[in-house]
Amino acid sequence: MPASAKNSLRVAVLADSDTRWKWGALTASRLAPEGADIRLDGFLLRGRATPTARQLQEVGVRPDSLREVTGVEFLRALGTPEAAESYDVLVLALVGGGVQAMLHGLRHAWGARSRRPVVVTGYVGVVYEKLADGLLLRHGADLVLANSRQDAERFRAVYEGVGADATSVTEVALPFLGGRPYEAAGAASAQEGRPYTVVFAVQPSVPDNRKDRTYLLDRLVRHARLHPDRQVLLKLRSKPGEHTTHIEELPYQKLAQKTDLPSNFRLVYGHMGEVLDTTDLLVTVSSTAALESLHRRIPTVVLTDLGIREALGNHHFVGSGCLASWDQLDAGHEPAPDPEWVARQGVAAASTPSGEGSYATAFDAARDRITQLIAAELPPLTPYYTPVTAPGYLPGILARHHLGPDGSPLPGAPAADRQAGPVRQIVRRAARGAYRHGVQRVAPVIRRMGEL
Repeated sequence: MPASAKNSLRVAVLADSDTRWKWGALTASRLAPEGADIRLDGFLLRGRATPTARQLQEVGVRPDSLREVTGVEFLRALGTPEAAESYDVLVLALVGGGVQAMLHGLRHAWGARSRRPVVVTGYVGVVYEKLADGLLLRHGADLVLANSRQDAERFRAVYEGVGADATSVTEVALPFLGGRPYEAAGAASAQEGRPYTVVFAVQPSVPDNRKDRTYLLDRLVRHARLHPDRQVLLKLRSKPGEHTTHIEELPYQKLAQKTDLPSNFRLVYGHMGEVLDTTDLLVTVSSTAALESLHRRIPTVVLTDLGIREALGNHHFVGSGCLASWDQLDAGHEPAPDPEWVARQGVAAASTPSGEGSYATAFDAARDRITQLIAAELPPLTPYYTPVTAPGYLPGILARHHLGPDGSPLPGAPAADRQAGPVRQIVRRAARGAYRHGVQRVAPVIRRMGEL
């Protein structure tokens, strides 16, 4: 009997990084019907960005079970008749190619089985690049979640434009929005006597070169010196040696080691929501943290110093009212977000008097659709990409996950459920460390040598 028949929901989440685990796990909790018990089984896809224990703890989600797997191991675990019927929902919190591979692998494993989990996927944050590519790689899931009205419209347009079924597109919101509004935080700060706090939210790969990252760090430090009465925080995503969704070749903390930092300047880690509790001005290039900040009505700035460019992602914020430069911030400028633009981004708190009411209902349509699908006999998964529609593209994507063109495991694929012994675990950690060292230390040196 499915878990849903007992007023509970059993969900599996497959994630390939700390940020996608956060999105997947929180999305799973948002999709559960009100009052339902949820059992969450987590699977971490083994790879360069597999989150560390510290990163998992920082997310704050405690699954009922959690294990690291390869793609083939996951397919063998979820492809059995027992697993197919025991899970209600499967959330694929992966990069686009990973989603596509799992969809084809599950299609092969499940076949025409009508009792299977409802498959859900989506995006961690702002979709500012590779819109068509990423969307078509996610096509085939029962629900493709769009984090805003604007995204939902764009997603449907892409699917309909290539003749693919667009009914899977379902509007929701980012699952990690929340926290007390800025007015409340401001009142608390007055009582606590803390200084006005400026937070710069960094991104692992934006910008992607030493010159621009050094410039941003220097401007942040200069802002701290110009305003000694303010507390200026550099909010970091990961510690050296850790990886997030994107590769970070030049961590800010290493650049900061070469800088004389003023006493009112600090580097901070931790949960973004907790940092925002004491933030008076959030500054970023294009981080999703900007939407978290806007949701709370915290003054938010998206920097224009390096230009407004697709490569930076800040072009997404055109029309937001949040674009400004460090020169303007140094002079005391505070942005005023455009209410209509904010409302289209699924940032509910800034667009309504109380805010939380509309955000609380943001997942209602997805919950209703999942309830209907759980009760129905589901058709086989039908991704848009097949060996017929993309014969020169799809096989390579599947092969990277040890799958053949039909979604079946290739010969020599890792065996399922093989527990790694102490030696294998040590070797695996060493290999990851070597990879990260190569990315963060060796690769930049080789690039600089090539420019001589």
